Amino acid sequence: MSREHPAEPPDNTGGPDLERIAASAAAVDGGLLSMTDFRHWFDERRKAIRMDVRRIPFAELQRWSFQPVTGNLVHDSGRFFAVEGLRARYDGPNPASWSQPIMNQPEVGFLGILVKEFDGVLHCLMQAKAEPGNAEGLQLSPTVQATRSNYTGVHEGSAVRYLEYFTDPGKGRALTDVLLSEHGDWFYRKRNRNMVVEAVGDVPEHEDYCWLTLGQVRRLLGIPDLVNMDTRTVLACLPVGPAGGPSDGAATALTASLSAQAPAAHTLPELLRWFNAIRARSEVTVEPVPLAALDDWVRDADEIRHTSGRHFAIVAVSVEAGNREVTGWTQPLLSPRGTGVVAFLAKRINGVLHVLAHAHPEPGYVDIVELGPTVQCVPDNHAHLPPERQPRFLDEVLAARPEQILYDAVQSEEGGRFYRALSRYMVVETDEDRAVPEDYRWMTVAQLVTLLQHSNYCNIQARSLIACLQSVW
Repeated sequence: MSREHPAEPPDNTGGPDLERIAASAAAVDGGLLSMTDFRHWFDERRKAIRMDVRRIPFAELQRWSFQPVTGNLVHDSGRFFAVEGLRARYDGPNPASWSQPIMNQPEVGFLGILVKEFDGVLHCLMQAKAEPGNAEGLQLSPTVQATRSNYTGVHEGSAVRYLEYFTDPGKGRALTDVLLSEHGDWFYRKRNRNMVVEAVGDVPEHEDYCWLTLGQVRRLLGIPDLVNMDTRTVLACLPVGPAGGPSDGAATALTASLSAQAPAAHTLPELLRWFNAIRARSEVTVEPVPLAALDDWVRDADEIRHTSGRHFAIVAVSVEAGNREVTGWTQPLLSPRGTGVVAFLAKRINGVLHVLAHAHPEPGYVDIVELGPTVQCVPDNHAHLPPERQPRFLDEVLAARPEQILYDAVQSEEGGRFYRALSRYMVVETDEDRAVPEDYRWMTVAQLVTLLQHSNYCNIQARSLIACLQSVW
């Protein structure tokens, strides 16, 4: 730690230091590790961190069982999460009603990245971590990624490393700390504290962790399925400000979009009035029901699935992992049917890049509606529908020419609860002058990040795309 400077974080009483964040975002070739050093370290961790995952029938689950009356799938501790049933009804322009399984995990967990200055540049302490649902095994994860059941020892495993920096105010100063939702289609009112904390004093080293600049982590977002979902959502919460960057048109427009002073199509008060009006007239009714009472869902020895074969299934896995707090366990996972598409349409308005946000209802949100991407769907789930009922803007996104695509990479969703859940994340630039539907609005990146300092505004897919879009800069 000889290169550490300063010993104590500076006092930024006026709020997070945007210049330090911008300097770290611009530092890609410098830092404690070069990108080549990182690749060597990550390859070594990939060889050392082994996780063996296999599908099993429900009968082989240990400490998990279906309740005799409700049919809900629960852990015998009463903690972690449960798989329950939900009925939802939408009474808007295209009325719909449906029932589905949903994961109920009322605990609030921690998703946290610890930062510290080395040679005057903020670095992020990143973890090489495998999750049972990951498609490719090891990913770059936050410093801390833990549910309450994990960090209170319900799993009967070892302690969560570095957790004290996020629970003890004397160990670090929060740059951002906000309670945010997870997938509203798959979780019932699930939220986590998304935190970035600057450490006070020395930070012990561990071989599964490394220090990277913010610019290096963002560079790695261009690699498919390397940076995990929890890292993306935490990074999206960091305040942004104007910074120097490349001078080509798209990059200049994106740099302007990161500034709260840049001219925007709508002011933030106008956007809040629009969004609150959408919420106020939302016509979505949600009712928790027993899992056994669901229509059109069946359970056999290996999975709970929809009779159409679409949507998702609930499956069971057995896990062996040598470097986790617990080295072996079994658990249910949600397994989507098909690869999703998560995309922002982007447009330059007065020289500033705007993205088209959608006021998107999902049954598991606390407030039913949150801001999501322009497109958020699994195309296979809609292939049987007529053209007029296909997800809006999906065809335009998928038909984009190479020169329109600012970002395009397949990334995974959270591997601790979802089994090989992959989505194609895209940002597609358009110059088409169009009237957008009432539940869509053009917004700058800075406006979205401002709303991200508060709960229940931006969904997790939008947050992932915000992080990915900043990697383009």
